[in-house]
Amino acid sequence: MKLAAIPILMYHQVTPAPLGIFRKYSVLPDKFAAQMRWLSLAGYRSLTMEDLLRFRQDQGQGHRPLPGRSVIITFDDGYEDCLKYAVPVLEKYHFTAIFYIPTALVGQSSLWLKKEKGIDLPIFDWSAAQDLLSVGFEIGSHSVSHKKLAFLSIEECRQELTESKQVLEEKLGCPVHHLAYPYGSFNNQVKEIAAEAGYKSACTVEIGLSPLDEDLLALHRVPVLGQDYLFDFICRLTRARPLGELLQGKMASMFQQLQR
Repeated sequence: MKLAAIPILMYHQVTPAPLGIFRKYSVLPDKFAAQMRWLSLAGYRSLTMEDLLRFRQDQGQGHRPLPGRSVIITFDDGYEDCLKYAVPVLEKYHFTAIFYIPTALVGQSSLWLKKEKGIDLPIFDWSAAQDLLSVGFEIGSHSVSHKKLAFLSIEECRQELTESKQVLEEKLGCPVHHLAYPYGSFNNQVKEIAAEAGYKSACTVEIGLSPLDEDLLALHRVPVLGQDYLFDFICRLTRARPLGELLQGKMASMFQQLQR
C-alpha cells in the first residue's frame, strides 16, 4: 500500500516590500493571506513537527493514521517581517508553524545575505521567539551562523549543530528537536552529526511531498515563492511544483514520445 505524503511548505520572508534580489523568496502579505484562506476553506489541518514525529511513531505501531489534508508550515531564517505579516494570519486560521533560526544572528540580521547579495534583513529577537512559543508555534535550529554544513569540517559542522541546539534550549527553556539545513546543504555525514546532536527531524530544500516512510533527517519540502499565483500554490500542495512547471514537464514528455 502506498503511504500518504504531505506537503511541508517552505517560506522565507512575508513582506509588503520585497527587495528585488530577494523577491523570489518574499511572499506579499495579501498572497500569503489568500494561501492560508484557501488551506482553511479546503479543510487542511496544520501539524507541528512534533505531531509528525508522533504520527510516524504511531503508524509504526499500527494505529493513529495521519489525518487527511495535513500540512506543515515552515519558515527559514527568522525574518522579523514574518511576525507582523504572517503570524497574525496563521493565528486567524488556527494554523501553527515552525520557525528555524540561526542562533548567532537572533536579534541581528542576515549577515550571510549581506556578504552574498548585499542585502541585510532583520531577524527577530529572543523575546519574539519566546512569544511565538507561548502561542503554540515551534522554534527549530537553522545552525549557528547559516553556513553550508556539507562543506565544513566534521568539527565545524558539529559545533554549528550542537551549539545551536544548546543555545536554543537554554534561551527558550524547552527541548529543541528540529533542524533545517541552511541552503539545504547536507550529506550522510551531516545527517549523522545531526542525529548525534539529538535532532529528530531535519528539513532539506529538496522539492517534493513528504511520504510517511521518508528519512526524518532528510525531509523534502514544497517551496512557496514570491511569483506564485494562487493556482500555483494549489498545485504545489498536491504535486510540489507550480502549474507552469507541471505543464512544461508534461509537454516535454509528450515531445519525447513523438520523437520515438
